[in-house]
Amino acid sequence: MADDKDVLRDVWFGRIPACFTLNQDEVTEREAEPYYLLLPRVSYLTLVTDKVKKHFLKVMRAEDVEEMWFEYEGTPLKWHYPIGVLFDLHASNNVLPWSITVHFKNFPDHDLLHCPSNSVIEAHFMSSIKEADALKHKSQVVNDMQKKDHKQLWMGLQNDKFDQFWAMNRKLMEYPTEDGGFRYIPFRIYQTMSDRPFIQKLFRPVSSEGSAHTLGDLLKEMYPDAITNDGEQKRYQVVIHGIEPLLETPLQWLSEHLSHPDNFLHICVIPIPTD
Repeated sequence: MADDKDVLRDVWFGRIPACFTLNQDEVTEREAEPYYLLLPRVSYLTLVTDKVKKHFLKVMRAEDVEEMWFEYEGTPLKWHYPIGVLFDLHASNNVLPWSITVHFKNFPDHDLLHCPSNSVIEAHFMSSIKEADALKHKSQVVNDMQKKDHKQLWMGLQNDKFDQFWAMNRKLMEYPTEDGGFRYIPFRIYQTMSDRPFIQKLFRPVSSEGSAHTLGDLLKEMYPDAITNDGEQKRYQVVIHGIEPLLETPLQWLSEHLSHPDNFLHICVIPIPTD
């Protein structure tokens, strides 16, 4: 893979300032102060909010506490989506810090997966990595790894260790030079205006004629509304890690450098505010 370590570091160390406040319907013994935290874009809410939980448990009685979950302006936040995706999708056009409401009751089963322990997050994360490698290398790389290698990927993410993670993850980003890229690009396109959670289909990084596919090529096929035609007013932002990459950017480069640790390229299509 192209050695563009600065980009990888910038992606890994991306942070979102957040303010957690307890839902006003929760029963507390004294007033709950808000809790401020810098959230890592590439991690998961349930993995980085132990301090939030401890902070609010201090003012609550044990019998009033069930599973903790988070909500933003009425939308329950899916912990199994990376934090950066949740922010870009729901809150990117709002002021910072990101204002998140914490709940300990009335878990919305129809909207969220339960997350009783970190092992559930690990299982979800590793299953995404395996799915991505099936698309990229027919699972050959991940199957050649030992259990301790899988653990190194997870521990790198859990403990926020960039070098530990990438020492192993770079193997998942390699491909034979003559192929010109991965077999397929692992991607998901999210939009707020749809009932389906995301778009995910097979798409190759190189065309049958041998030219590199770009982000624009992917969108033309998967989500043509996101492309602004000549003379049209721009209606959507196409956001990856909080930035709008040029549509001419090769998909293979994006997949190697802007994928989340789960090895998927998470792309958010957000309507431009009209006000």
